[in-house]
Amino acid sequence: MQKVEICGVNTAKLGTLKPGETEALLRRSRAGDREARQRLIEGNLRLVLSVIQRFQGRGENPDDLFQVGCVGLLKAVNNFDPDLDVKFSTYGVPMICGEIRRYLRDNSALRVSRSVRDTAYKVLQCREKLMAELGREATLEELAKVMDLPLSTVSEAVDAVSAPISLYEPVHSDSGDPLLVMDQISDPRSADDRWLEELALRDALSALGEREKRILSLRYYDGRTQTEVAKAVGISQAQVSRLEKGALKRLRQAIIS
Repeated sequence: MQKVEICGVNTAKLGTLKPGETEALLRRSRAGDREARQRLIEGNLRLVLSVIQRFQGRGENPDDLFQVGCVGLLKAVNNFDPDLDVKFSTYGVPMICGEIRRYLRDNSALRVSRSVRDTAYKVLQCREKLMAELGREATLEELAKVMDLPLSTVSEAVDAVSAPISLYEPVHSDSGDPLLVMDQISDPRSADDRWLEELALRDALSALGEREKRILSLRYYDGRTQTEVAKAVGISQAQVSRLEKGALKRLRQAIIS
């Protein structure tokens, strides 16, 4: 695990719990044993640290994220049913992530409309309720069905309040330079591509005759009809059509060859 610096917490000395011990503490906690609840929380603080790593690189203070993540951990402890055939960590991680995402959303510089935000809050509340019932994170389809909303509305609302990801956030590192988000995004209309296309088009146009160049200019730069071009050039509309088709064919062949 990558080291996370938390003010006032010696992360190197944080303990862990065995699976059987976690279940026993959960049952004692639900019965009102405060000491068991405290041990359960302390024994899962490493779970919070592991979640925080997913949100590093966004300029957020790790101390703040840790505190918010602990709120999610407390909610998981309070709501988890040990009778479910689910590990506590499987249930706790989405709860911790959800709390941190909510914090990032509320403190985001991006602003969305109130109606979309209200819908998103209802979706998140419904998701937490279903998580407690199902023992796992609900799918968008399940949320849409329970809320009786179109799937697109639910998806757009969740996306609108999700924390943005930096283009410089690493997504993979294998003993070398890390692979960033921006490395996986390509622009099919990048400046380099446009420059090459413009250069190829310019070369292809230079091979056309003056009358063909004028016809194409009037047709595609001025937006004139073939009849209007025919009057301007002094030839028939049929000739304009034939010359235009021939010129376009030659341009196409020159660019793709």
